[in-house]
Order: sequence, then C-alpha cells, then structure tokens
Amino acid sequence: MEEKSLRITGANTTFFNKLTNTLTRMLIPTKIGINSMKITLKRNSMIKAYDNYKQATDEKKVELEKKYEESYTAYLETLDKYVMDSIYKKVKNGTASDFERDALSRYYQVTSLKENEYNEYKYRKQKYLLELDKETVENTTKEKIKDKYIHFYIEKMDLLYRSILKNYSIKIADTTDKFDTEKENIYNKIFYTLDEYATSILPIKMDIEESKNIEEIKEDYEKYESYSVGKLDTKDIIEKNAILLSLSRKLFTHSIPLVVAEQCYEKLLKDTRILVQDTKMAVKREIAYVLLMNLIEEYNVKLLSTKVYWETMQEKDNYKKFWDKYKKISKLKEENFDEYKKQKEVLFIKDDIRKIKNQKFDYSRIIKYYKRKLLDYGAIRQIKNTCKSDKNYKGNIDIENKVVA
Repeated sequence: MEEKSLRITGANTTFFNKLTNTLTRMLIPTKIGINSMKITLKRNSMIKAYDNYKQATDEKKVELEKKYEESYTAYLETLDKYVMDSIYKKVKNGTASDFERDALSRYYQVTSLKENEYNEYKYRKQKYLLELDKETVENTTKEKIKDKYIHFYIEKMDLLYRSILKNYSIKIADTTDKFDTEKENIYNKIFYTLDEYATSILPIKMDIEESKNIEEIKEDYEKYESYSVGKLDTKDIIEKNAILLSLSRKLFTHSIPLVVAEQCYEKLLKDTRILVQDTKMAVKREIAYVLLMNLIEEYNVKLLSTKVYWETMQEKDNYKKFWDKYKKISKLKEENFDEYKKQKEVLFIKDDIRKIKNQKFDYSRIIKYYKRKLLDYGAIRQIKNTCKSDKNYKGNIDIENKVVA
C-alpha cells in the first residue's frame, strides 16, 4: 500500500503542484493583510513608547527607555517577518511588483553582510526595514501619527548612520597601508554612506529641525544638490565627495574623527592629482588643477588648522611655517587680489611638492606640471648648466630657496 501510495502521488505531481501554487496565490493577500495589521499595531505601540520615553522625567527615563527599546525590537521583527512571509512569497510566485522585487533584492544585499561584516549588517538591516515601512507610513497613516513617526525615524536614522560611519572609521584605523585596496574600498563606503544620508535623511531633517547646526550646513547642502542630477564625470564626483566631507565635519564629528577625515581628504587629493596628470586636454587639465588648489586650501584651512596632535614635531613645524605664510599672504586679498591669488597658489604648489616628492606613488608628471606653473609665476627660473659632456642642460632653480628644482 505504501508503494502504491507513493506511485500515485508521483504520477500526479504536476497536478498537486498546480493546486498548491493556486492555493498559495489565493492565500497571499490574506497573509499580507494579517502582516500589515500586525505591523500597524507594533508601529503604533512603538511610537507611543517612544513618545513616553522622550517626555519622561529623569526618574522614569531608564524604565521607559527599556520599554521603548523592547517595542522597537518587536516592531522590527514584525517588519522582517513581513519581508519573508509576504514579499518573498510574492516574488517566488510571480505576483510581486517591481518595488517588491527590488525590496527583496536589497534585503539579500543586506543579509549577505552577516557572515563577514556583522556590525555593518545589524545597522544596515535596521536601516533597510525602517526605510521599507516609511513609505507605508507616509501614504496611509494619520497626520498626528505620521508626525510622531517622522521624528522617531530621523532620530533613529541619525544613530544608525553614525554607527555605520563609526564602524568604517574603526576599520580605517585598523589598516596600516595608506592606500591599499581594502582601504580604498572603505573610503568609497564612507562617501557612499554620506551620499545616502544627504539624499534621503538630510532634506527631511532640515525640514523639521531648526538649529544652529542646520543653518551652518545649508550652504554646503545647496552645493551638494547641484550634483544630484545628470551624469557626473570624475571631477564632479571628487567635488561632490569634498562637499560631503565638509558636511560630515558638522554632522558626524565623532563618527568620523579628525584623523579619519584627514585620510579621506588625502584620498581626494590623490584622486585629483591623478586626474590632473592623466588629463590630456589642456582646458580640462586646467579645470582639474583649479579643483586641486581648492582642495589643498580646504584641507589646510578647514582641517589641519584644527589639528591638535601631530605624529612628529617635524610635521607640526612644517605646518606652522605654512600657516604663517598663508596668513601673511591673506592680508593681500583686499589690497591686491591678483597678487594674493598668485602668491597663495605658489605656496600651495611648493607645499604639495614637498609632501608628494618622496611618496611611493609616481607623481613625477604632476611635479613637472607644478614646476611649469612656478616658472610661469616667476617663482623659479630656468638656468643653463654645463655638464662634462659639454652639452647644455636646462634646469629649474627655486629663487626663494636657492635649490635646483
């Protein structure tokens, strides 16, 4: 009887599969409805707990914070179950929308981090689930609930982004080689995360918050917005990343400490130097060169001027000499702008040559380009030197420092 039963079942596999699939398709809307109701209940409970916690006195703060964290965890678990019970089954049965297929794809991207990047995984999974539910909240909930949810959402997202960026900062500190492949990857992740935040969180935050910090970032954010449309070339990407880094100094000071921000600037400077020396067209090369000068100034004025701890006294002394010259040149700005611009550029070029001439990376072409600039400005001059072969050799000499360039 057992053999006969197995044989009959095997003969009708196609029929039973079709029947199962049909029943599954019929039950999916019910399952989605149940999950939606659960999400709404858990979300409302979490918002209430969050509201109570934010309004609590010091005596009850710890107790209400614990209740809020518990309700937040239960809310996330319900969202996670929704993805697996509803979206996954709809994709599997071919009834999912483009949004649902994309949502499942992003879910798998996040869960793929679990094995090797657990800290990043736990922050990004929370971020993903909150983003998934935010659209539902905006489209279906009442204004009062929506307003409370958005305030919770921004606060929680701020914490998650800080945690993600802090995790990257720790990873950079743990690597030793300055520009190895692994470190390049982390830099790219930092800029990608800052870009995400500026695109999806910052506009909402600026809309609902009024603070000194928000006022300070408006100018940088307006610059960033100009890079949010159209196709960006290498120069545009570097400029956008420089703006994001500037924003991060006000938004994520502790998550991206100065030592990490310094390395991010050095990464942008390296990319820009390579762009200058690799660009063949004179006009485009000059545009890239202007960007490099702007980055050097931003790096020295906005970042290094705030640096307290230096690796060596030599570095500190070199910067002090640079800063004294920069302040002296800055006095010319109102009196003679052209002279100010020329002297500032000469200072930046000489300082950058000093920094890159002994690096492992081959900067020989940009150093040659720099020297042509110095020659044009009269900061160095070309002299003839007689060699033993009786052939004339043209070299460059630095007038100020009296050294052959």
